[in-house]
Amino acid sequence: MRFLKRIGIDSYMLMLIGAVLLGVILPAQGMAASLSKFATYWAVALLFFLYGAKLDAASVRAGMMNWRLQGLTFAATYVIIPLIGLAVATIFGGLLPSEVVLGVLFLAVLPSTVQSSIAFTSMAGGNVPAAICAASVSNLIGVALTPALVALILHQGGGGISMDAVVKIGTQILLPFVVGQLVRPWLGEFVKRHRVLTLTVDRGSILLIVYSAFSAGTVSGLWNEIPPQSLILLIAVMLTFLAAVFGVMLGAGRLFSLPYEDRVVLFFCGSTKSLASGLPMATALFPAATVGATVLPVLVYHMSQLLVCAMIAQASARRRARAGAVPV
Repeated sequence: MRFLKRIGIDSYMLMLIGAVLLGVILPAQGMAASLSKFATYWAVALLFFLYGAKLDAASVRAGMMNWRLQGLTFAATYVIIPLIGLAVATIFGGLLPSEVVLGVLFLAVLPSTVQSSIAFTSMAGGNVPAAICAASVSNLIGVALTPALVALILHQGGGGISMDAVVKIGTQILLPFVVGQLVRPWLGEFVKRHRVLTLTVDRGSILLIVYSAFSAGTVSGLWNEIPPQSLILLIAVMLTFLAAVFGVMLGAGRLFSLPYEDRVVLFFCGSTKSLASGLPMATALFPAATVGATVLPVLVYHMSQLLVCAMIAQASARRRARAGAVPV
């Protein structure tokens, strides 16, 4: 287990893999499926309520003063990576099932991670306040922007988002988030002090969503349409996607002559994609029978980014410790 932690694999990642396997091998059906759907709905609502309650708007405003870094990070999340995702989907679209290709595009328009990108930035000696701002702004805007971009993608593909999905996004995600922001003056400090509570809701809801999504896919027979070679190809495509994103982030940081601390923020906040925000949105936007296949790229990318970013952050920390100075 110590070796797994050293390369970035922790107990939560193992539980995610376990939830996927459980959904495939022992899917929820009948009454169990209904209870799982009910629990998932309210777990997601509670998750976004807590996001709203703990998001410090003052910190976001302060971090926005570094407008060049924040602008670059925002552009990376919602312009550059979506364009890379579109290129990847175009190149490999004919080799992957349509639901998986849609998942690649969905992944590309997701907001940045919060906890992971900030933790990696801190470990690598980056600008932590700027990372907090970048990740917070990304998720704050992404609550509304990601569904809008998905609607645009579906419209271009001849589809669209149903009114039920719009209502679900509003009541399950936007409304709890806004209510959380409104009650933050009274609950914000409580939520900050009880990090175990937010961590349990965060990770618990994600595990529940993963299990429900893959259960629905199994029951509908979806996995019979996705052969093993497609899964192997998807992993290769996601690793290529991630490598391209990393390369662009590194190049952009040097092109704009950012100091080392800000380059670290751009690298980790600009390249990562949020599983915590993505899976709840997917359950609201896509049909239950196909959502498992649609979130497959998100899961593969998420696990890959955690592994690679953990190794990069640890290597940067060791290099800094040996040098005794900030690298340039």
